[in-house]
Amino acid sequence: MGWVMVKLLLGVVASVAVATSAFAQSAAVKRGDYLANGVMTCANCHTPKGPPAAVAGKDYSGGLSWDTPTFAVTAPNITSEKETGIGGWTAAQIKKALIDGVRPNGVPLAPIMPSGFYAILTPSDADALVAYMQSLKPVKNKVKDPVYKAQMSMHRWPGTEKPATAADLRDKVKLGHYMVAIGHCMECHTPMVKGQPQLDKVGTGGRKFPGPWGESESRNITSHKEKGIGGWTDAQIKTAITQGKRPDGTALKGPMGYQYYATMTNEDLDAVVAYLRTVPAKE
Repeated sequence: MGWVMVKLLLGVVASVAVATSAFAQSAAVKRGDYLANGVMTCANCHTPKGPPAAVAGKDYSGGLSWDTPTFAVTAPNITSEKETGIGGWTAAQIKKALIDGVRPNGVPLAPIMPSGFYAILTPSDADALVAYMQSLKPVKNKVKDPVYKAQMSMHRWPGTEKPATAADLRDKVKLGHYMVAIGHCMECHTPMVKGQPQLDKVGTGGRKFPGPWGESESRNITSHKEKGIGGWTDAQIKTAITQGKRPDGTALKGPMGYQYYATMTNEDLDAVVAYLRTVPAKE
């Protein structure tokens, strides 16, 4: 009788362990979904567009293309499809591509992939992103192989060189910095010269982006009262981020992923605004 009870208890313990593991995996996928389809706007590049909207049923199967003086690439298929996607990659290989910008075969990713911002990811968020990517429906879609016209290099964005801590994310301004970093906001909102960001002008905008919307120019998002967003209310900043509307109600152009930012929690959006208030005012 005693042995039967032991076996029953062991069975219960095993079932609880499996359920706990499944719950943890489910929570990780949910967090990864929130990040990838929210502040990180991964689908904005990795999902093919119609135009004007994403192609139904083709999520994350390869998207936008760029042809620059140093590379010609298409955002790759990152679904779990094994031949044309990343279904054959290990979790460690996915993380290395995400954070270090290197494929499993050692070939670097083009710097259009903002890996230079991602070293700040907390270990749990990095794991969550991997879990989410591995959960994506496999979609067979072979994109063009990258063409490199020069040596590729990846540079860490200042302030993102190491993982954030749990304590950092409990601080409103530091949480905002974290969200702005993994959202690689300053990648577009900082002027570039010969492919390199002008770090003395972070957040001052001025980069031009041609596309289906015509040509847009990134805005100054420093705390400057006139040239930047220092004179905007918190609500106006959040409306611009999530709805693509200026304080006067006129529409902002792409490629900013307003529809993705609209999925962010109020807590995270409030933190982003709090951080942007601290960006030094510059013209």
